[in-house]
Amino acid sequence: MRQDAPAPPRLSRRSQGLTPVEQVLRYHRETKHQFLQYARSLGFLDWANQPDPFRRYAGAPLYPLPVLPPEADRSPLYDDLYVPGRITPRPVTLDSLSRFLEYALSITAWKQAGEVRWALRSNPSSGNLHPTEGYVLVRPMAGLASDAGVYHYAPKEHGLEQRALIPRNLADQLWEELPPESFLFGLTSIYWREAWKYGERAFRYCHHDVGHALGSARMAAAAVGWRLVVLDGLSDAQVSALLGVCRREDVDGAEPEHADCLALVWPEGSSPGGLETFPLRLASWSETDWAGLQWYGKANRLSPEDPLIWDIVDEVAEATRSPGRHATATPTITSSAGDIEGLPARPVTAHHIFHQRRSAVAFDGKTSIPVAQFFFMLSRVMPRWAGGKGPTSPPWDCWPRPPRIHLALFVHLVDGLTPGLYCLVRDDTKLPALKESMNPAFTWEKPPGCPFSLPLYVLAEGDARRLAAQLSCHQDIAGASAFSLGMLAEFDAPLREHGPALYPRFFWECGMIGQVLYLEAEAAGLRATGIGCFFDDPVHEVLGVRDARFQSLYHFTIGEAVEDTRLTTLPPYDHLRRS
Repeated sequence: MRQDAPAPPRLSRRSQGLTPVEQVLRYHRETKHQFLQYARSLGFLDWANQPDPFRRYAGAPLYPLPVLPPEADRSPLYDDLYVPGRITPRPVTLDSLSRFLEYALSITAWKQAGEVRWALRSNPSSGNLHPTEGYVLVRPMAGLASDAGVYHYAPKEHGLEQRALIPRNLADQLWEELPPESFLFGLTSIYWREAWKYGERAFRYCHHDVGHALGSARMAAAAVGWRLVVLDGLSDAQVSALLGVCRREDVDGAEPEHADCLALVWPEGSSPGGLETFPLRLASWSETDWAGLQWYGKANRLSPEDPLIWDIVDEVAEATRSPGRHATATPTITSSAGDIEGLPARPVTAHHIFHQRRSAVAFDGKTSIPVAQFFFMLSRVMPRWAGGKGPTSPPWDCWPRPPRIHLALFVHLVDGLTPGLYCLVRDDTKLPALKESMNPAFTWEKPPGCPFSLPLYVLAEGDARRLAAQLSCHQDIAGASAFSLGMLAEFDAPLREHGPALYPRFFWECGMIGQVLYLEAEAAGLRATGIGCFFDDPVHEVLGVRDARFQSLYHFTIGEAVEDTRLTTLPPYDHLRRS
């Protein structure tokens, strides 16, 4: 550790005898930003120790993926991604796998200012720090090894690093009852990448990023006609073993990765089968037989000096480890919303939207959007349902849990809508609880012209631009936009009922909502920005929330961006010079 860097506070759950749920509640409470005190961080940016945004495994064979030119792409229209069965599924080949990873996790451009250059990616990240790593487990495929294998995705090289080969007997067990062209897609987090800048709040931001990556991957799968569903019944230990990130000998002083989730991906139309029993089948062998594989590569060290240890982050990570469940449940919900009618067809392709997505750094504060566009954007964050069969369109059809996140909206510049505070209730059954938990003076009226199927309500009218900026750590982007919002989680009761592993999943759901809004903003010719810095309890005070029944977890803003003309934009993979 640098001599001039003060050591962060060391907080121990075990010494205080807290239960895992109590540890989660304490972490959430102690990492809130207040008007007079921010959550603990180093207080300055130690540029000499900034972590590398690209993990590599030295010694692991690298299989380059084809960098496909746009003109070779058969990209569907962006709006077709939301129509089940509209897109013809592609076979799972090296080309289609490359396209999936390109849309989900790849570099989409480089930005340069003077001599400084940095990468932008298809999956957003707080501070562009990118703590999320991607993996695939695939069967033998032309262009890869002759056996099934575990591969780490290297976005800078747009290639797959072979971490392990899977013997045929284990591969047969792994894919038993699953579609013949299916593969597994995994995500992990490196907490240090966020803690370097954000200190103790890093755990929150890492899991926002997991949600963004899940949303990005689900929409990427839709673009090639594939389904993707999170296997939430697996334990963290199983996911860690399958991805190989539990192997301390492969880290050897490098910053560790924490397993987040594993998803099954397969071409639309083929029956997935076996999903209900998959976690149970793996329970007896994943950690033992898997550890006996031959593993390749050693993780690179990301920072030249030892990371600062934020104990409270490590402790909440331990407290929220999922023990797994015997089955992947299908949530039961009464909410239902479809796309809002009345907008003209949008001829933009999914390829264009994925590559064009950017985070705005400033808005012009004067451009308004049509109310029909506003309603349409909100309809896209609502799960759409077909009877009792669960969500029917991406990204919500990948998520095996009921929605627990609702939106408190600060409407500034929406033509046909009075400025003020609004609420979008993403599960109709929670409307009474939200009313009971918030300011009793709120009106809870449907705004004029709002479609019946969209559960949007006016809480209070008035100019909220200054208030929105103040609540989002005095950031102008929250008040100079067309609208901004805070994401409210059903918090205390679900945590106590379902366990602390639900806590990171709150942030995943927030990130998925944010990813949908990012893409919708681009499709509307606008820009968006996720806001992780906000004053937690002052937000609750504005809403009248007096306890932990609901908690604000993420802010977001959409409007007309002001571009920084001092920056140069460069293509993503010219440095590879391969076809």
